[in-house]
Amino acid sequence: MPPTSADPAALNTLNTTTAPTQPRGIRPRFGAAIYDPFLALGERRGMRERRRRLLREARGRVLEIGAGTGLNLAHYPDTLDELLLSEPFDPMARRLESRLRRSGIRGSVVRAGAEALPVATGSIDTVVSTMVLCTVPDPEAALDEIRRVLRPDGRLLFCEHVRSDSNRRSRWQERLAGPWKAFADGCRCNQETLGMIERTLRIDRLERAEWRGMPGLVRPLIVGEARVHRPSPT
Repeated sequence: MPPTSADPAALNTLNTTTAPTQPRGIRPRFGAAIYDPFLALGERRGMRERRRRLLREARGRVLEIGAGTGLNLAHYPDTLDELLLSEPFDPMARRLESRLRRSGIRGSVVRAGAEALPVATGSIDTVVSTMVLCTVPDPEAALDEIRRVLRPDGRLLFCEHVRSDSNRRSRWQERLAGPWKAFADGCRCNQETLGMIERTLRIDRLERAEWRGMPGLVRPLIVGEARVHRPSPT
């Protein structure tokens, strides 16, 4: 079966919230065009291997949020039941579709934001989020959606850059958060993403790392796995 651009109606849609308005003009297309070159050094200095180690744990029906240009595609196991790639911005989604076709991987692209996923409740085994939650307009709503779509034994595999534990670096993140957000299309370098994940899901595995080859503001990383909270037995 060839890769496709998914029809949301075919995904057993339950969440019908309107997707956020997309930016128009040259800037989104330019951002999509330079995305891979901007990350290239970081990929060579460890991020590519980090993606490979994280994504080899993906199982079953997999949903990647904010799949961007498809840098994760080469690292998914070939044993997945299904691969859904969500990307809300058209310039990115077109590049993602092109890379998916070239890869020969069986998958579908869904034009949807992480806050309103056109996927049935409890239907996903693995959600993947890599360098996404920093730019999602409402990351807490996105995490609520992740919890909604995951099966009771499903899990989130994440790799996100976060606010630094170092007082010195976190002060620089605060000072430069505004300029960086404008430069990096909404990326929040000072976001406390770990706390957001912990409030929504149960973290089973956590590693702290450095995104080598990237500006210091976005170097602190968290990498790991989280699951839906199970109610305590009574």
